[in-house]
Amino acid sequence: MSLSVARYAAYSAMMTTQLQISVASSNIANADTAGYTKKSAAQTSTVSNGVGTGTTVTAVTSNVDKLMLKSLMSAVSALGTATTNDSYASQLQSLFGSTSSSSDSSAGTSLGNTLASLETALSQLADTPESTTLKAQVVSDLDDVAAQLRDTSSQIQTLRSNADQEISSDVDSVNSSLATIKDLNDQITAAAASGNPTADLEDKRNQALQDLSSLMDVSYFTNTSGQMQIYTTSGQVLLDSSVHKLSYQTASSVSASTSYSASSSAGLSGIMVDGTDITSQIKSGSIAGLVEQRDVTLPAAQDELDQLAVQLAATLNGISNSGTSDPPPSSLTGTTAVAATDSFSGTGTVRIAVTDSDSNLVSYQDLDLSSYSTVGDLVDAINSISGLSASIDSNGHVAISADSSSNGVAINEMTSSVGSSGQGLSDYLGLNDLVSATGASDFKVRSDILSNSSLLPSSTLGSSASLTVGAQVVTEGSMTVAQNLYDALSGNQSFDAAGGLSSRKTSFASYAADIVAGVAADATRASNTLTTKQAVETSLSDSISSASGVNIDEETATLTQLQNEYAAAAQVMQILNSMFSSLLDSVQSS
Repeated sequence: MSLSVARYAAYSAMMTTQLQISVASSNIANADTAGYTKKSAAQTSTVSNGVGTGTTVTAVTSNVDKLMLKSLMSAVSALGTATTNDSYASQLQSLFGSTSSSSDSSAGTSLGNTLASLETALSQLADTPESTTLKAQVVSDLDDVAAQLRDTSSQIQTLRSNADQEISSDVDSVNSSLATIKDLNDQITAAAASGNPTADLEDKRNQALQDLSSLMDVSYFTNTSGQMQIYTTSGQVLLDSSVHKLSYQTASSVSASTSYSASSSAGLSGIMVDGTDITSQIKSGSIAGLVEQRDVTLPAAQDELDQLAVQLAATLNGISNSGTSDPPPSSLTGTTAVAATDSFSGTGTVRIAVTDSDSNLVSYQDLDLSSYSTVGDLVDAINSISGLSASIDSNGHVAISADSSSNGVAINEMTSSVGSSGQGLSDYLGLNDLVSATGASDFKVRSDILSNSSLLPSSTLGSSASLTVGAQVVTEGSMTVAQNLYDALSGNQSFDAAGGLSSRKTSFASYAADIVAGVAADATRASNTLTTKQAVETSLSDSISSASGVNIDEETATLTQLQNEYAAAAQVMQILNSMFSSLLDSVQSS
């Protein structure tokens, strides 16, 4: 071997070792960098005319298990779903309140506790039905129930709106991650074409892929040009030679009636790519969790709350329509929309009376409901009662008023039965409703009762065979009405299946407690799922880190070895230089 070849071999050893030292140093410096994997400089010998001429580095690479990486991406997506579900389940549990007392509260804060307080107030009123103070307490407690129903409903819709907004934010993040991967694809292709290392760029691309996977589940592969291509799990292209951006339109407002439908542009938006709705294609990741909360979990909670509100309103109104205030009000206006030509099917007798301000009888009449075939016939019959006027107002509601403003109108439903449900006439028309509600969002106590609790219909019009003009026919307070309200509230009622609750017979407070218990169970389940998914993701991350991550102790030992190798190569170079010098001096002196 010539001295020139020997010197070139020593020089190449120094250069190779220098690059390896640089790689090892970079490994140590990036040991804590997210997504960074251990790099190694692949070394090979160089040969010229069958003679070894030294070494060279062919590539700087990292060793990442591709199958394990795919498993990690799947685990990251599942963790994204679990994190979202846990967050919303916790928030939902908080807004439904607690059923148990705490150190700073003598009672729970849930709707069940509020209903229990109303039960107590009604029980007390049943014992002393003439008490104005207890009437005021009943109205106040009922208003608390109404306010809590409305507030809980509103907060559920706020959570749905928040989820809608977060979907939009996550869609933007997806587009950003796709753009980052596209940019890294271009850099990797350019680096490979120039013969430069691509491992660090690939690490960054894998990290961007992990960020994307936390948002939505995707499928991906790397083609022969080193370009990563990304699709939804159903095959919709997200990234090929260009980014196919996701688009999403947030709702201006969200209510209980707002819903998402892939076949309709109204309501909540779908997630679009190239004109295709991919919402249903996203099975995991935070976006999937948000869609599930917005469209399934939170609406189910709203359905349960609505079932409670509607059933409570129907029950309270059914009883309040059997009573009257004392003295009776000067007018009654129904809540049921009707038309004069509507057919009317009723049986039994209803009693309608006019009283003075002391609840003494002015006039009355018992109407046989089987005599009327239309609503107009019924209204005409009521209008013919002395001292009364009856009509159907512009909203389609039956209105009955005393001809004298100092007189009142009272109704006893007696044996009246209307329609297939068999409601009493006043209940059927909603003439003396206590509350109004089409759901939890609009559950309200009647405004005049709320401002004047003496209008609470807790008295009754006399039901004896005949009444005497001038006699007091409405007694101050009726144990019957208050007791019936208490019995209905505390007794079992039939509830239809709603949300996650099956049909059942139970009390209102118990049904409310069932809602809270279901929400609490969901929160516990979501928390346990999150813990499991975190453990899976951590295990896979640790496995990849163990196989591909940086071990500082190993890298330090490697660095020491490389320093020794570099020093040895440098010493050889020094000896060869000395030999060259001696040879040159010998030639010059000859």
